[in-house]
Amino acid sequence: MAEKRSLWGSKIGFLLAAIGSAVGLGNIWRFSYMAYENGGGAFLIPYLVALLCAGVPLMILEYSLGHREKASPPLAFARINPLWEPLGWWMPVVAFFGINLFYAAVIGWCINYFGLSLTLGWGTDTQSFFFGEFLQLSDSPFTLGGIRWPVLAATAGAWAICWTICYREVSRGIEKASMIFMPLLVILTLILVGWSLRLDGAREAIREFYLKADLSKIALNTAEGRKVWVAAFGQIFFTLSLGFGIMITYASYLPKKTDITGNALTTCILNCLYSIIAGFAVFGTIGFMANAKGVPFDEAITSGPGLAFVVYPEAINQLPILNQLFGALFFLVLIVAGISSMISLTEAFSCSICDKFVISRQKATTIICSLGLIGSIPFTTRAGLLILDIADHFINNYALIIGGILECILIGWLLKSQVMRRHVNNSGGIRLWPVWDICIRVITPAVLLIMLVGALLEDFTRAYGAYPIKALLLFGGGILFVTRLLSFILSHVPWRPEKLKTKHHPEDENLLT
Repeated sequence: MAEKRSLWGSKIGFLLAAIGSAVGLGNIWRFSYMAYENGGGAFLIPYLVALLCAGVPLMILEYSLGHREKASPPLAFARINPLWEPLGWWMPVVAFFGINLFYAAVIGWCINYFGLSLTLGWGTDTQSFFFGEFLQLSDSPFTLGGIRWPVLAATAGAWAICWTICYREVSRGIEKASMIFMPLLVILTLILVGWSLRLDGAREAIREFYLKADLSKIALNTAEGRKVWVAAFGQIFFTLSLGFGIMITYASYLPKKTDITGNALTTCILNCLYSIIAGFAVFGTIGFMANAKGVPFDEAITSGPGLAFVVYPEAINQLPILNQLFGALFFLVLIVAGISSMISLTEAFSCSICDKFVISRQKATTIICSLGLIGSIPFTTRAGLLILDIADHFINNYALIIGGILECILIGWLLKSQVMRRHVNNSGGIRLWPVWDICIRVITPAVLLIMLVGALLEDFTRAYGAYPIKALLLFGGGILFVTRLLSFILSHVPWRPEKLKTKHHPEDENLLT
């Protein structure tokens, strides 16, 4: 008897889970800085073009593949062509072992800072506190320097939350959690935005540095302008959780009749809308801090962890009243956004394991989360931030982009994009136009290839982050090699015969094998 696959309890439950996966820490600390650095409001032009030409087409591709095969990435790819199964494994493997391990540690930082916000325990020199007292940062990624126990304890807490939710069936675990987390995240974010807009200097900073459009920054006839367009495509690709195998997995739990195109459009638009809205809180708060300290805005803003753990605490210190409450709200937003993404990264790998092996969801989740906690330990050491930085750079610039290119080749050229488009249209809802074929077969892979070449040229020109070459090879190249090796090993474990059997697809008459 065929196994009965779990299904989402409702369309809204699926959408909230998918949006929860896409909305992460990068929506808050990466998008705002990119907008500031790349022309303010003008950045929205290439950003929205990238959304339409790459984000939505790839989201439809991953939704349609998971829905068509009712399978995790490795099984879906194996059914199309067994030779491509390693790619199906690499997507969730690199997402889990390459990203989720350090993502859990970052959530651990947020949990610690949530506690610190109640007493403003980071003091007046927030930079020295974060790097010196809190992380006790080493001067080399090879100098682990021992575990930071408060970070490890909070990281274990993040894994415990993740295990509790993923342990249950999709409709009773991830879906119910998303129905709580996502409305909570939106409400908290809107409170932060409303609060930020009332601060002195906030509206001026938003108007001058966020909304004001410097069109010269996005001119395609200049090298700098072209780099902005590539950056916009990169931001779209990374922020939508594409190339992780997550959306393939989530779509495999959808019912037979579903609006794939409409769901993809909704997920993409709401994710990007959240980034734009969160930007008001970021620019408003940093504008207030710059105004209070009497420093230029460009000296106050930064990207990445520095924004969340140095600049924002410093801005919170400057507030005239309710500092602790504002700080607690901000770090609670980061925790909720981080946990929702962490859950999806775990689910993609867990589902793949369950599909391949005769193992229950509960057992798979327990083993995976236990391995995840152990694997997160290096990121809780004094060298954790340095190792994290290297791993993040290599995964985002190489692993995910290569996966996205190969995904487009598999669906666009080997399966034939019109076969998948026909499946989408037969499933009901908004019809998919033939222009999608052009995006998947030409535009999207071409842009991803340009990004890949650009990253390679940049890294060959100068070592990333001024790290030693051996550190980049070990913590960057090493992660890519190990995850690729693990993917090949897993792909050579035989499937149960009934797993590779799938229903007859009339549209497969053009399938190339």
